[in-house]
Amino acid sequence: MAHPAEDVRPPTMADVAREAGVSHQTVSRVLSDHPNVRAATREQVTLAIERLGYRRNSAARALVTRRTRTLGVIAVNTTLYGPASTMTGLQEAAREEGYLVSTVNLRTGGGQGLKDAIDHLASWGVEGVVAITPQRSHVRALAELDAPFPVVTVEGGHRFDLPGVSLDQELGARMVTEHLLAAGHGTVWHVSGPEDWLESEARTAGWRAVLEESGIRPPRVLKGDWSPLSGYRAGQELAGLALARRGATPVTAVFVANDQMALGVLRALREAGIRTPSQVAVAGFDDIPEAEYFPPPLTTVRQDFAAIGRRSIRLLVDHIEGRADGPEHLLVEPQLIMRASTRPAGEA
Repeated sequence: MAHPAEDVRPPTMADVAREAGVSHQTVSRVLSDHPNVRAATREQVTLAIERLGYRRNSAARALVTRRTRTLGVIAVNTTLYGPASTMTGLQEAAREEGYLVSTVNLRTGGGQGLKDAIDHLASWGVEGVVAITPQRSHVRALAELDAPFPVVTVEGGHRFDLPGVSLDQELGARMVTEHLLAAGHGTVWHVSGPEDWLESEARTAGWRAVLEESGIRPPRVLKGDWSPLSGYRAGQELAGLALARRGATPVTAVFVANDQMALGVLRALREAGIRTPSQVAVAGFDDIPEAEYFPPPLTTVRQDFAAIGRRSIRLLVDHIEGRADGPEHLLVEPQLIMRASTRPAGEA
């Protein structure tokens, strides 16, 4: 004999009210964090919610509060370690703050692409956007848009009077350059990232400033494009200079603007028969998960992507809720991670 199906409907706000012995309006006030609810009543309703397993209907709540609790994230170049890790940090931070995330990934960050992304996110009712804009052209295009909601940048907002959060890239470069000079090297060569990248510009600026402050004329910069191949080609040139021992600027230490390029530099030096670090010390930037397994383990600068995500989301929420206004820019401090690739000069 067939039995009627059990009632498996989810509990409603009315069910919570009956369970707690309060009115429907009181439950609504508790759910919206209304201040005029007694602590004992709030606890009573909260316990009823937990017992019943009640889940709020986001769509219904949005109709009442005009809040969707949804944030947008626009990202460019997420195939690279930095933007991809920043994206993860933002998503985790948004969940911790009780927000959903709608993401748009762009291959290029031109004005039309950013405008289309803003329009798309607006159609989904996002309350604000975090834009991962590591290139100068991206930030410039973003600054020229008239977005219908607050926008916070990750990297570069300070250049165009936009609120934002970034790692202190220049400080990280200074830390690693000072470390190499303190290890006994007469100078430090540099393999930079590509032009138009604000991170690349800041890392080069930090490296250059330390050398000039130390009375050292900076060697010419070798340019890369963040890829291991570009690092390998720069490493071949550095190996040739180191072996030839020509010129007044010996090659004994190299600061590479990211870890992937540093991997290419290490390979080129190894193929040329140059030992690291006894002949040429090498340091990178990012502290990718593989860095401590490089041959030798790589000295590098660690970026706290979780902190960048938390501070970006909190800054955006402050703008959404009216607690912040204007182009405030926050810096996250980097950390120097010292490993075997930069043992002091002359140390076995």
